[in-house]
Amino acid sequence: MAHALGAPAAPAILRNAELDADAVRQARIDLAACFRMAARLGLHEGICNHFSFVVPGRDDLFLVNPYGWAFSEITASRLLVCDFHGNVIAGEGVPEATAFFIHARVHLNKPRAKAAFHTHMPNATALAMLEGPPLVWAGQSALKFYGRTLVDEEYGGLALDEKEGDRIAASIGDADIVFMKNHGVMVVGGSIAEAWDDLYYLERAAEVQRMAMATGRTLKPVPPELAARTYAQMREGDRDSARLHLDSIKRILSREEPEFMH
Repeated sequence: MAHALGAPAAPAILRNAELDADAVRQARIDLAACFRMAARLGLHEGICNHFSFVVPGRDDLFLVNPYGWAFSEITASRLLVCDFHGNVIAGEGVPEATAFFIHARVHLNKPRAKAAFHTHMPNATALAMLEGPPLVWAGQSALKFYGRTLVDEEYGGLALDEKEGDRIAASIGDADIVFMKNHGVMVVGGSIAEAWDDLYYLERAAEVQRMAMATGRTLKPVPPELAARTYAQMREGDRDSARLHLDSIKRILSREEPEFMH
């Protein structure tokens, strides 16, 4: 199901003087933590799926996981630095082909999307396989995403060229969460913490909705005005909550899987 990107052209040299080394190191650790916790929670799929983040201080480069490694194997130093032309600037290996064509085009075409997390996590993906709107605004966790989601109805097969990557990027519009019909989900955010927080709660919201639907009883949606008001309440502290959420994950992993920082 995964395809390796072809051998990259000779990369440009990534000079440490061009970057804030501490910021880049922290981004690597934060992103590696997301991979490890996603694996623990079953949000991964084999060696497929990918998280990326624009390199701090360099809007023309992004961090992404290398092809052939499971989420549970990712470490801070194992992440690749790639440019938007298919070159690996730093790191060993190459990105999975769809990882490059999706993430490079998203970061290039949507500058606000500093972080882009794409998964086939089971519950959200299950809702993306159904006709009609994936989320029904019937659970409090779902209201975190009220007005922030978009549905991409135009499944185009594997993203193995820039055209499909550009189509996916264009489909995002102003949304933070895209349900990619017949495929999976994409979460974009201004920081790693925010993207992780949304990814986690999106799957939780999808899980409880699926469980409620399985009863065969009628769901009770929250009235639109109340849904919008609750969403606004949630967004007031979302950024701080996301940061604290990621901090908690790093504390857990530092105790139990400290190698993720290496």
